[in-house]
Amino acid sequence: MKNKKLLSICDKLFKFFGPQNWWPGDTPFEIAVGAILTQNTNWGNVEKAINNLKKANVLNSKAIHDMPVKKLASLIQPSGYFNIKAKRLKSFINFLMNDYHGSMKNMKKEEMHSLREKLLSVNGIGPETADSILLYALDKPIFVIDAYTKRVLSRHNILGHDEAYDKFQELFHLSLKKDVKLFNEYHALFVRVGKMFCKPKPRCEKCPLKERVKGFKGSRVRVRC
Repeated sequence: MKNKKLLSICDKLFKFFGPQNWWPGDTPFEIAVGAILTQNTNWGNVEKAINNLKKANVLNSKAIHDMPVKKLASLIQPSGYFNIKAKRLKSFINFLMNDYHGSMKNMKKEEMHSLREKLLSVNGIGPETADSILLYALDKPIFVIDAYTKRVLSRHNILGHDEAYDKFQELFHLSLKKDVKLFNEYHALFVRVGKMFCKPKPRCEKCPLKERVKGFKGSRVRVRC
């Protein structure tokens, strides 16, 4: 039954919003950097920080690895908590350089679960950031859980808001086909509906999920990314 509910939600969101083309970024490396910088801030601020790195011609692993942490912090200042994030970004780059010779292509070759454990051991990278890197930068079939996902599912009585990250993730992994495009699009749709309607103070009147049926009816949406 839960898999039908999840498919129903996906169907309605996709029909309402269309494809989200998420995550923004020209390269896997840029996407990984964005995943680290987006912690505790909005995407507009992350874009400003990434643009600063681009203008300085340092949006690559070697340049950031060789850069003093204070210089890096000044460039990513728009993302907020820039001193902390500079250290976290440095930790990720050190990991990338030491284990994969600075190459996201080399990182992508590693088996997903073993790579996830390694990412989680990097200072400042938690489950959501690790999974964002795996899914969006490396095309690994893992579902990203964030505050929007928890809020929507708990308000629709699918899972309690305070359940563990792994519990939410397991729900998707057991209920849906492990497909990178589906996971990518579905998570992005949760973000979209969370920002527009399912806010801390919800705007349910015009939400596409307001009339959600109990169970999935009709043909499954073909997710296009």
